[in-house]
Amino acid sequence: MTTEVRRAAERYEGGEPAAGITSRHAFSFGPHYDPDNLRFGAMIACNEEHVAPGAGFDEHRHSHTEIVTWVVEGELTHRDSTGRETVVRPGDVQRLSSAGGVHHVERNAGPSPLTFVQTWLAPLEPGGTPCYELVHGIADSTPYAVPEAGAMLHVRRLATGERTAVPDAAYVYVHVVRGDVRLGADQLGPGDAARLTSAGDAEAKALTDAELLMWEMAAA
Repeated sequence: MTTEVRRAAERYEGGEPAAGITSRHAFSFGPHYDPDNLRFGAMIACNEEHVAPGAGFDEHRHSHTEIVTWVVEGELTHRDSTGRETVVRPGDVQRLSSAGGVHHVERNAGPSPLTFVQTWLAPLEPGGTPCYELVHGIADSTPYAVPEAGAMLHVRRLATGERTAVPDAAYVYVHVVRGDVRLGADQLGPGDAARLTSAGDAEAKALTDAELLMWEMAAA
């Protein structure tokens, strides 16, 4: 097993703070081009987004990307060119398969600040028809599969002292949403992430109450 830890403070800063949007990018993104940080397994982006009430991302286009969103706090209003308009809340998993091309809008239409983590995955095959899925109240014991990208999301909410196994896969990406955890010899806090290859029997231990997103991905 090899582990690479990326700290929250190392993320590339983005968004439009003056417009109420602050973004933190884990991978090379937009003007922050880093040829050594383009991809990990199927993952090509993992963005932390902070959106003020009334702010949001105006209509924009995606293609050939599986976009999975996890709301940390607040409510995300989503609208896309497939005709869907939904509200995504904490505990929900939203996936937009952009396939051959889709437009969407993401806004904070509520009165409270919105924070969400959005992951972009490269599909195994390009093209196809865009589709949308929203799963309400996903449970820790129910992984969320994205077969189009050969990936699976595991959500873990841990009490202090509780342990959880890390999926044994070719690539595993662990993102700490909240709390502090120990992963092997490393201590991780909110916004920190670990990239593991051939995870084996690795496990994470909660040092405080914690919430983790663990992406299991097949070999590229």
